[in-house]
Amino acid sequence: MTKQYLLALDQGTTSSRAIIFSAKGELISSAAEAYRQIYPADGWVEHDPDLIWQTTLASCRQVLAKSKLTANDIAAIGISNQRETTIVWDKLTGKPIYNAIVWQDRRTAKYCDMLKKSAEIAAKVHAKTGLLLDPYFSASKIAWLLDNVAGARAKAQAGQLCFGTVDTFLLWQLTSGKEFATDATNASRTLLFNIVENCWDDELLSLFNIPKAMLPAVKNSADNFGATDRKHFGGVIAINAMIGDQQAALVGQACFAKGMMKSTYGTGGFVMVNTGTEILSSQHQMLSTLAYRINNISTYALEGSIFMAGATMQWLRDGLKLLADVGESQAIAQSLTTENPVYLVPAFTGLGAPHWQPDARGAIIGLTRDSGIKEVVTAALASVAYQTQDLLTAMAQDGINTTQLRVDGGMVVNDWLLQFLADILALTIERPKITETSALGAALLAGLQHGLFTSLEQAAQSWQVQATFKPQMSAASRHRHYQGWQAALKRVIN
Repeated sequence: MTKQYLLALDQGTTSSRAIIFSAKGELISSAAEAYRQIYPADGWVEHDPDLIWQTTLASCRQVLAKSKLTANDIAAIGISNQRETTIVWDKLTGKPIYNAIVWQDRRTAKYCDMLKKSAEIAAKVHAKTGLLLDPYFSASKIAWLLDNVAGARAKAQAGQLCFGTVDTFLLWQLTSGKEFATDATNASRTLLFNIVENCWDDELLSLFNIPKAMLPAVKNSADNFGATDRKHFGGVIAINAMIGDQQAALVGQACFAKGMMKSTYGTGGFVMVNTGTEILSSQHQMLSTLAYRINNISTYALEGSIFMAGATMQWLRDGLKLLADVGESQAIAQSLTTENPVYLVPAFTGLGAPHWQPDARGAIIGLTRDSGIKEVVTAALASVAYQTQDLLTAMAQDGINTTQLRVDGGMVVNDWLLQFLADILALTIERPKITETSALGAALLAGLQHGLFTSLEQAAQSWQVQATFKPQMSAASRHRHYQGWQAALKRVIN
């Protein structure tokens, strides 16, 4: 009997999820395990790599048990992962030499600023990678580990250390060290991968002083990545896809035509538009990146990243204790009957695109004696829409315009947020039936590689819209809201 199920491992910034889909793209069952965030210093964010692996393994076992399926029922695994997060481990023991340094981490800001002082270096890095010199990406994190962990540089030069983004680390664990590989989308987020020539770049490795022997092989997003060790799930499962979570969401949202755009609202917020086989070089601080690579043909995207979206709501819940549950935010925002004068700029770990201000810090602007929980919670939700408008303004200046936006991620269950997003962006917002689009994208790619589908388009025929939100706000009101945001932003940046 043909195996008809696909298992997606969606390893995110705050939790590890495992989701089983049918070959028709139906969500059968899911399981998730949250894990702790580590903040050793201002602007530093770390994860315990062993916890990343343990929570991934546990969620996989849970979802198989919940759905009453075994390894023998699963056609293939697809892995989607938080990108840029950097893990270095010992090639012999498999033990990480330090915690994972998370994409949000800003400890290498001064190092990146030093490199940026050379306009020639900054221009060369941008031309080769499509990225900017920023602590967000992996290269400076690897350099920091080699320079700050005792003995690390000597071991790296002797070929005894492995570097990987989370996909590579999970693949290593799943295959018990037999496979050491990544895919082109994750490689394209390291600042070490030449997206024009589709290979690790010796000049960039030299710039960051990173030995090439540390780096994994780079494969297509849909490819043969080996198979799981029998001990994990009681059987062998083929691993047929690996892709960064935002690119996976683009696939899961069926954005295959040039100009189609999606935005994901999870821990952060990520707008991505398909630019086809063309690398569109942004003049306005957006990122050019690989969207996916299939059969050695690269499709590219333009992307803007917001560092704090769902993480802002978690802060209101866990830090300020303004909410018992993030889900309460919709009713709170809906209960506010007057225009909100409060703006929350969530620059907790600096600002991402299009500002790229690693030293900016968060602020709440416009508080009065009348301000309370309602105003602050609503301002936090609104900040997601304003930050998205910042990205779309920059993209428009690069020649990208769209009339609709497909959205996904944990935050999009909030109808108030999506209506406000439609109003501020003056766009039609589409929420799909399956909002776990990163997991779905990884599963569809795994199914494509396994032969369950003949093309990406066939794989994504299951995409269906669940709700549509159209702009209702007047142009004058939209302008007033956004002007208030820009004034608040200037206070933080300057």
